[in-house]
Amino acid sequence: MTSAQLKKEIIAYSKSIGIDKIGFAAADPFQQLKERLLTQQELGYQSGFEESDIEKRVDPSKIVPEAKTLIAIALAYPSKMKDAPKSNSKERRGVFCRASWGEDYHHVLRKRMEQLEAFILRKVPEANVTSMVDTGELSDRAVAERAGIGWSGKNCAIITPEFGSYVYLGELITTISLPPDQPITDQCGTCNKCVDACPTSALVQGGQLDSNKCIAFVTQTKGFLPDRFREKLGNRLYGCDTCQQVCPENKGKDFHHHQEMEPDPEVVKPKLIRLLRISNREFKETFGKLSGSWRGKKPIQRNAIIALAHYKDENAVDELYQVMMNDPRPVIRGTAAWALGKIGKEGSEELLEQAIQREKDEDVLAEIKKGLNLLVD
Repeated sequence: MTSAQLKKEIIAYSKSIGIDKIGFAAADPFQQLKERLLTQQELGYQSGFEESDIEKRVDPSKIVPEAKTLIAIALAYPSKMKDAPKSNSKERRGVFCRASWGEDYHHVLRKRMEQLEAFILRKVPEANVTSMVDTGELSDRAVAERAGIGWSGKNCAIITPEFGSYVYLGELITTISLPPDQPITDQCGTCNKCVDACPTSALVQGGQLDSNKCIAFVTQTKGFLPDRFREKLGNRLYGCDTCQQVCPENKGKDFHHHQEMEPDPEVVKPKLIRLLRISNREFKETFGKLSGSWRGKKPIQRNAIIALAHYKDENAVDELYQVMMNDPRPVIRGTAAWALGKIGKEGSEELLEQAIQREKDEDVLAEIKKGLNLLVD
């Protein structure tokens, strides 16, 4: 079998197991990416979630010796949900970003890639094949771009002609030599909508992201949320879709190819007050399948408290008071105190004064004082 014939068979098999798009590229080092990553590192724009060894991020042979080919895959995910519950003054709701709808995409992609890997090894038993998604060493976006899956947009996402940027990416590295595909020419042109719309100006310029300002990153941190981000968070519990929602290439793009990716509306748009005192068991049972649960319940609860403050939801005051007085975690107590001041319901000053008399944690005391100052303002 020639390499061209093998490539055709791999493509055909990928379609049969539900892979929406597949592309092939040479496993040469990503020299331009290396320069960009070094610049990002120098500027302090990295999130800390990335692989720390830049050489592994740019050189496939560091992962698979004698690597010849990269195989990129993409699975399209939905951008709209049916029967989405509405947030109203009696029941305020938060929201998980679209990339966290349905089953954790890491598991979904890994299943497909394991099937594809097994197929390739049946055809070429002596080959070496390694797959990865998101948490792997290589840059998914760089591989997908080289393999012709899409172009790297100004919003730092891969944009495909067929599915827009609503795609999950994964890749395989193999020692088999296969014909490469052509990269797609950048189609963003003069459009700058994503950069202009970014809530925190995390998109420094087209194609350059300061991860530490990105709402998607901020929602995953575990400490106190810096004040400058609290107003920007809105009702987001995990992730941010703004730069994708404003992208013209995403207009009308909504694909429901994979049952595992279909959202449960009550899970991805949950009632906020219920989240404040949810147990670990309830959290795991309700949200455990989402990729947005990977950091545990504390960031989600903190974000829910900020969302209630954003709505100025007076219905939440009694619950926030209980959290402020009784929760064992300083971040949650302190954020609840700040939220009480932000909501500004009559009688909140007395509640905060009660807390200040018994609180010992300096960070929480600072948040209580912020809340009192908000009431004065």
